[in-house]
Amino acid sequence: MSTDTNDTESGESGGHCSTPDSDGEVAEEIAIISFERKLDTAREIREGIGDGYERVDVVEYHGDVFAEHWGEYDCFVGLMASGIAMRKTAPLLDDKWDDPAIVVVDEELTWAIPITGGHHGANQVAHDLSQLGAVPAMTTASEAAGKQGVESKAKALDAHVVNGDSTVATNLAVLNDELGPVARLDGPRAVLVGDDVTVLKRNADDGVVLGTGTVSGVEKSQVLDAWEAALSDLGSDFSDVDFVATGTRKEGEGGLYDAAREIGAGVVLFEKATLEEFEGPSPSRSKELIGWPGIAEASAIAGGRDHELAREKERFDDAVTVAVGR
Repeated sequence: MSTDTNDTESGESGGHCSTPDSDGEVAEEIAIISFERKLDTAREIREGIGDGYERVDVVEYHGDVFAEHWGEYDCFVGLMASGIAMRKTAPLLDDKWDDPAIVVVDEELTWAIPITGGHHGANQVAHDLSQLGAVPAMTTASEAAGKQGVESKAKALDAHVVNGDSTVATNLAVLNDELGPVARLDGPRAVLVGDDVTVLKRNADDGVVLGTGTVSGVEKSQVLDAWEAALSDLGSDFSDVDFVATGTRKEGEGGLYDAAREIGAGVVLFEKATLEEFEGPSPSRSKELIGWPGIAEASAIAGGRDHELAREKERFDDAVTVAVGR
């Protein structure tokens, strides 16, 4: 058995290390488990995704390799048939909030399939493997339906789920379009909740929210330049950003999501009805043309702790509109 260690130093933050997973942890340390004849492909994977994690090791497969390293890594990437990974890890599984995530990928890098821990790092890693050409085969219900489950909402909000058992009910509500926006309560106060209410707790003090609207096909560099300019006027920088907020009509906008990953921030998508409740003060052509309120200001206000604007919207490079909420 041999192990190749990634050169990334512990503590360096890549595109994901500052983005908490739903239980307050992140997929920071990954083991790529590979048969000897596939080690070159395993090293190719490590080269492709290694900058986004604290540690990515290549570990040669043997019969007890998963048991030997169980608890050492946040996620296992099995470069093998899914049946092998399932049979070897099934006896080790205990609790979805504590077990490592598991993804399998074939030698040709055609498919990346999360088999456990989809909301706890596996979907994230599968998505990153798509950079190498693999198709991420998400089977968690909310992602399969193109919706943002409560664990994903927690990740985007830099929060963690306090009561994990509640997520079965709340994710079902997500699928049925019955959940609505996350309510923000500030204390001191006491809250009594039922079993079907998911409680999210922030991982850090509140910063600012980048409300963002873009043209289709926007480039990552355009978004980053716009954010930097908007923040600099406030004496802030990317480290002060809680998350990026936008409308659901911008879901999947590659340049926007790439820019968010670059600064280690999650993206929160607000429905049209929510944005209408938090419409900003500046006139918006989108309201006249398509019936949507201005996305940048409305999403910044909706996402901010105080539901206030720290900076009204400004359009940059005729491609990106940014407002800052608090």
